[in-house]
Amino acid sequence: MAYVIGDACIKCGSCAETCPVSAISEGEDKYVIDAATCISCGTCAAGCPVEAISEE
Repeated sequence: MAYVIGDACIKCGSCAETCPVSAISEGEDKYVIDAATCISCGTCAAGCPVEAISEE
């Protein structure tokens, strides 16, 4: 199950830096996760300072 980034995202980029498969990119209002690339490892969620990332 892929992870998603919620509206609490502050666009700090820490999730994109920690993603081992580069599934996260900067979107218009927040960072976004490509569900097809995401391996559901949870690294991004663990590193998010505002807890904006959760399982889909």
